[in-house]
Amino acid sequence: MTDAVTPEPAFVTHVLGIVESIPPGRVMTYGDVAAVLGSRGARLVGQIMAHHGAGLPWWRVVRAGGHPPIGHEERALAHYNAEGTPLKTGPRGYRVDYAAARWSPA
Repeated sequence: MTDAVTPEPAFVTHVLGIVESIPPGRVMTYGDVAAVLGSRGARLVGQIMAHHGAGLPWWRVVRAGGHPPIGHEERALAHYNAEGTPLKTGPRGYRVDYAAARWSPA
């Protein structure tokens, strides 16, 4: 038995469209993307990004607290530096300065 949920194709399309619209240097959390669509499905957004997000600016969707996608921290950091995304550093690495970089579609 699996807990995986197959998202509706329209939901997938909307998630990918939102991610594609995030400007350089700005970010949204998985929960932010879901909330724009009237959903609480942050994990579902993560699943969609894992399966369909390779050709999109995936690094602009961060975990709560501004942490980059797990397993992609180094690749994401190169993108953040290139785009001038505000970052915070600490003893456990870096994270996006979410307060300064947060973006919401109009």
